[in-house]
Amino acid sequence: MSCGDLLDLNDCSVTEWTHLIKLADDIRLNPRDYMRRCEGKVLATLFYEPSTRTQMSFQAAMLRLGGQIIGFDNPVNSSVSKGETLMDTMRIVSNYADIIVVRHPQEGAARAASLYARCPVINAGDGGHLHPTQTLTDLVTLSTVKGKLTGLRIGVCGDLKFGRTVHSLLKAMSRFEGNRFYLISTPELAVPDYCKEILDHAGCPYEEVGALDECIGELDVLYMTRIQQERFATPEAYEKQRGVFVLTPEKLSRARKDLAVLHPLPRVDEIDLAIDDDPRALYFTQARLGMFGRMALILRMLEEDINIHSERNYHVHAADCSNPRCITHTEKYLPHNVCPDENGQEICLYCEEKC
Repeated sequence: MSCGDLLDLNDCSVTEWTHLIKLADDIRLNPRDYMRRCEGKVLATLFYEPSTRTQMSFQAAMLRLGGQIIGFDNPVNSSVSKGETLMDTMRIVSNYADIIVVRHPQEGAARAASLYARCPVINAGDGGHLHPTQTLTDLVTLSTVKGKLTGLRIGVCGDLKFGRTVHSLLKAMSRFEGNRFYLISTPELAVPDYCKEILDHAGCPYEEVGALDECIGELDVLYMTRIQQERFATPEAYEKQRGVFVLTPEKLSRARKDLAVLHPLPRVDEIDLAIDDDPRALYFTQARLGMFGRMALILRMLEEDINIHSERNYHVHAADCSNPRCITHTEKYLPHNVCPDENGQEICLYCEEKC
């Protein structure tokens, strides 16, 4: 059977997540057993915006599985700089690759890319929308260091508006029983309404908090994020938010001894360097574990041994998407498709913003 595309980790069941986590753990413990599993296969990494961890993690994952890699890490070095559409790039590259990983600054780009590729597509981050393989990294990390994915008090702090890692994490962890969220941000960077609606629909309790001090002592997990300068319209808007939430040793002293401090990285100034030596600082371990999670995902997708349900019922909408960051505003050939959300309201098929 065809495994489909991984555009949103929630397109997989919790059972599938469990299989991926177990496989990632086995790969970590028995790497020699997997050294040739993808021999003869080619992974294309198409990165339309900068990345270190995600890009290198995918590349290292494929090489450790015995496969090969092609792609670009800057659209300036590709035909994109000559005006080639996303549609044509995907049609061309999927002639050469067995699986494609796409990172793009515009929301909904991964779904748009999947419409034209002839091989499976993995979303490696689409604007401020989703980052499913970072969430897989987070699930593997929490399972490894906490031994469970249920009954956790999770604080997410910083840029919750544009933080695609946060959006994906909230969607995923709301599917496990007993989890409670603390949404720590300024009003300007609050989590989007669609994420709150997902939590409400799942019956997952959450609190919106204005200061890290208000809840750090309650947390099992603290997920820090940077304020993303590249997502702001002006430098002035960014400067108003920069440095508002910083994790310092003094704040960490109020936290539980078994707190897990995670961060998708890169960090700027939101985690004091002095915290790196604290055993609760797990963000570098998190980055390493992510490679094994991506190895598991690549392997199962190439072996067509994973069940992904990414198909949605949709219809064409006459009006343009209301989200200015949506891929449909630049890739004009894309149909303006909409689909119902959990509450039956129409949302853009690509970026999931309300119509």
